[in-house]
Amino acid sequence: MEHSELKEKALKRKKVKFEYEALEPEFKLLRELLKARQRAGLSQAEIAKRMGTKAPAVTRLESSLSSGKHSPSIATIKKYADALDCHLEIKIVANS
Repeated sequence: MEHSELKEKALKRKKVKFEYEALEPEFKLLRELLKARQRAGLSQAEIAKRMGTKAPAVTRLESSLSSGKHSPSIATIKKYADALDCHLEIKIVANS
């Protein structure tokens, strides 16, 4: 079974779909971080050096967003953005 088939099957279960949708903000933030790092052409080690930390810390930051087990602080995400020569924008948007 391919990943897409497994995902489609799993999301038919209400509880799985609820939990999956609850993680969307973390997944969206992770996608943005990874796109910004890719645009900058930097490795995790290079980001870590710019942040004043070690590469495993950047690995943990990026993986924590995909696992949903840990929510990094805004200060940490800001440091990551600064290391990419970017800035952090946060918005609250009304539900439709």
